[in-house]
Amino acid sequence: MPTVTAQGKTITCPQGANLRRVLIENGIDLYNGNAKIINCMGIGSCGTCAVEIEGEVSEPNWKDKTRRSLPPHSPTKNRRLACQTKVRGDVRITKYNGFWGQGDRYVWTPEGTVEQQ
Repeated sequence: MPTVTAQGKTITCPQGANLRRVLIENGIDLYNGNAKIINCMGIGSCGTCAVEIEGEVSEPNWKDKTRRSLPPHSPTKNRRLACQTKVRGDVRITKYNGFWGQGDRYVWTPEGTVEQQ
């Protein structure tokens, strides 16, 4: 079974599991600030669950590509929408600052929390 390492936790999950669900069900702070309250609940339209992923995951689908091509996201940044990503192998997740996770400073890394928001 693949492992997901995020915010100082290592979690096992079934291959093909939805990354957003894995993170939320295991107490990982996926959303920054008020995005915890105001988000699309996983349909891929808001972009607030953007994270950097190292490891084996599904290819970006059209929802992921479309949302990340619009401001404040940038298609040139190495980010993915957790809600549109399936875990295929071991992964390491990093969350950045900004309402949409579009910033350049770490909020948390695979090893743990870096800053408080």
